[in-house]
Amino acid sequence: MMVIPAIDMLDHKVVQLVGGVPGSQKVTIDDPLTVARSWLEKGAKYLHLVDLDAAFGKENNIPVIKRIISESDVPVEVGGGIRDEATIKELIDIGVDRVIIGTKGIKEPDWLAEMVNKYPGKIVLSLDTKGGKITVKGWQDVASITLDEMFDRIKDLPLAGVLNTNIDVEGQGKGIDQAQASDFIKRCPHEVIASGGVTSLDDAKLLDRCGAPAAVVGIAIYTGLLEPWTWETPWIAKG
Repeated sequence: MMVIPAIDMLDHKVVQLVGGVPGSQKVTIDDPLTVARSWLEKGAKYLHLVDLDAAFGKENNIPVIKRIISESDVPVEVGGGIRDEATIKELIDIGVDRVIIGTKGIKEPDWLAEMVNKYPGKIVLSLDTKGGKITVKGWQDVASITLDEMFDRIKDLPLAGVLNTNIDVEGQGKGIDQAQASDFIKRCPHEVIASGGVTSLDDAKLLDRCGAPAAVVGIAIYTGLLEPWTWETPWIAKG
């Protein structure tokens, strides 16, 4: 299983928020490009970029995203505030491997289907959950659709995968919720990129056993709880 470092950008800086709440930063670093370089130097095999500025309606970080991609020799996925085809196309054209769509894809199923079918294998749907319910608008609101209804809606779409952040444990450094992760992965009709609560190599191994091919990790790698040496191979052996 691949461990993917998260580079979340807010006010054009790298931050790590607790539960996605602005002002709860546990980490703030001025230069996203320097952060990306550091994770690549330590052996990261994939990068996960989140444009929180775009998600919150501020000036986006596409210029620095372009620079990160141009300097990276590993695939990059990007999410945060992606609400139109022009942005999807721009990101794919500059070399983004996977584009992550959240709120608009959940609220507008016809648009989601159109984008996924137009860019097969390039779109990841973000289904972030709190208390077992899907959240939207930067984790601020609860969606009207249930998980089972959403899974049924997307089962035949050529998605690149589904990103699930468990907000209940995200950013707290207390480990994953194994029962939640296992249930979500088993029910989801697509491969699941897990996120939220990954604090140790044991957490990553548990997610691997549950069937997640990758896990996005934030606070744990920035604070040293999960050492970069675990990336020496991009997978963690089963068993």
